[in-house]
Amino acid sequence: MQSTLDLLFSRLRRFPDVEAANLQAWDATDRLLLDTAAELRASGVIAPGARVAVVGDRYGALTLGLLALGRENGTQEDTVRVHQDLITGERALRHNAAAVGVTDRFDQLPLGAAVEGAGLVLLQLPRSLAELEEIADAVARHAAPGVVLLAGGRVKHMSLGMNAVLERYFGEVQPQLARQKSRILLARAPKAVGATPPYPVTERNAELDLTVCARGAVFAGTGLDIGTRFLLGFLPQMPGVRHAVDLGCGTGILAAMYARRHPDARVTATDRSAAAVESARETARANGLHGQIDVLQDDAMSTLPDGGTGLVLLNPPFHLGAAVHAGAGIKLIEAAARVLDPGGELWTVFNSHLHYRPALERLVGPTREVGRNTKFTVTASVRAPRP
Repeated sequence: MQSTLDLLFSRLRRFPDVEAANLQAWDATDRLLLDTAAELRASGVIAPGARVAVVGDRYGALTLGLLALGRENGTQEDTVRVHQDLITGERALRHNAAAVGVTDRFDQLPLGAAVEGAGLVLLQLPRSLAELEEIADAVARHAAPGVVLLAGGRVKHMSLGMNAVLERYFGEVQPQLARQKSRILLARAPKAVGATPPYPVTERNAELDLTVCARGAVFAGTGLDIGTRFLLGFLPQMPGVRHAVDLGCGTGILAAMYARRHPDARVTATDRSAAAVESARETARANGLHGQIDVLQDDAMSTLPDGGTGLVLLNPPFHLGAAVHAGAGIKLIEAAARVLDPGGELWTVFNSHLHYRPALERLVGPTREVGRNTKFTVTASVRAPRP
């Protein structure tokens, strides 16, 4: 007979994120976090009625799992408060909740509001230590004094650096026994924190003469990743247009550099990450470009109209969470084709081994190689006329 969690997990989807036979909407860490939380409640470590928060729920397994177990055990949760950095995760949770008949019982909130007063926090560990530090600070700063933080991850992606980050913010950090290649770090006794949170951070990039702002969860922090650096070398060759999009903007460096070179252009900096969008907004403001750059948290420009864009700049990811998968890049290329005007251009930088060019030719139009080094290729694709 299937358990409550087995039945729930079998119904979960990743939609609207990329779906494939080798990608699923939950993992062993989700189950371990839920089982550990139930054990701590049964033993009295977590007080009855303690407020519960979830951080980093990828597709809803943790939030909906808590609610399902509460119904089964007669300990129905108060509203679970959830923080998800990615808009695809937010939408997936709402979609999965509707599919299993949960129409309320959770609130999706910014990080600080999600963990405010919480007695129990379930966290899917992020890959970035900077993101973990921002989360740990928020829990220590805003949660209840007796909070228990359960931070879980796949053992192969965990490091002693994670323990060290948590130990800066909690008096007790206890690694738990691993199960099915997942492990939990149990942290409690939050320490006093400084008046100013550690993020966002701001740094002047002398190479670009640009001030860069970054939240903990944003890729590359305030640094300039090598793919973006290579693409920027071709900025003088890019066409001047009325509307350009920095797709997957991160801290907004590409958007800022294009806007500064083309002061008459409107530039949209968009990303599925709330941390990235906030970082790009502050980068634009710090460089006096906020009147020219619009920022938008969105999933592959889903809210932008067909056509109306003359140029898209793209440095596509080749990971979906921990998995290497080209699906995320293909989804963004398809989106660029949709929003580009006929004759508009998509400029893409990608790891050369990914061989995106056939997809660019098929989905966008004629594609030429603009540059290549030992690691990256830069292409320019011209949007073919619409049928």
